[in-house]
Amino acid sequence: MIIDDLKKRSAMLRALRELFYSRDFFEAETDVRIPAPAPEEYIEAVSADGGFLRTSPELALKRLLAAGGERFFEIGRAFRSGEHGRKHREEFTILEYYAAHWDYRQLAAFTAELFAAAARAVCGTERVTFRGREFDLGVVEYVTVDEAYRRYAGVSAFAADACGDFDELMVTKVEPELGKDGITFLIDYPANRASLSRLSAADPRVAERWEVYISGVELGNAFGELVDAAEQKRRFAAAYKFRAEQGMKPYPEPTDFYAALERGIPEASGCAVGVDRLAMILCDADDIGMVRWE
Repeated sequence: MIIDDLKKRSAMLRALRELFYSRDFFEAETDVRIPAPAPEEYIEAVSADGGFLRTSPELALKRLLAAGGERFFEIGRAFRSGEHGRKHREEFTILEYYAAHWDYRQLAAFTAELFAAAARAVCGTERVTFRGREFDLGVVEYVTVDEAYRRYAGVSAFAADACGDFDELMVTKVEPELGKDGITFLIDYPANRASLSRLSAADPRVAERWEVYISGVELGNAFGELVDAAEQKRRFAAAYKFRAEQGMKPYPEPTDFYAALERGIPEASGCAVGVDRLAMILCDADDIGMVRWE
């Protein structure tokens, strides 16, 4: 059984690469051991002989944008300390891709194409079955974060964020309702949850950020990329402060990344996808351990 699913995973990866190549993306390869990870508030990097194992290739790939890369992707290993469960491992496979001069909506449309192509390669159709339910990956829904909170949690996302209930409501009320028929893009996060995305020019209350779901499973996180060096340093400073207050390990500042921002990164959008989770859904597996060799 595991061999069959590993073959399906291989077919999925080949289909993803073929679509990237057909759209003029090139495949990049960046270091797994890095001097400084991004200071994410709830993710711990694994220390490695004076450096860290990357939690994602994000900072390195954004430096590649500054170096003149237009469209590229990377499929490789990432590491996050203390993560283990049906949808998590400390070591996992991540897909990241970036496109200069694409906005975050264009990247979402392309991501839907990626998932549909992967489904055809594994299942022979865009209709897939996962946990006893059939999904059509040709069906794509876009819903704003605020709309989703009002619909499923009975409160605006901004109010939930202000009173500290945002994360709990996301997990218990909102996420289980997303991607029930196909692919759902949850878009336009409150500005306070922008992460590494830029704020919307049309509505500065929200950020150009989306996450993508199938059957309540989050598969990817994307940004209209923040390219303002001063704003990025401000956000990282706030994250370093939060980490210190929570007793999390200190990180060096990513000086190479700051230098790339100061040289100039073009307007771009980027996305990170959990490869193991996508394979789990397409293979109708209950745990990502069933679609990877451990």
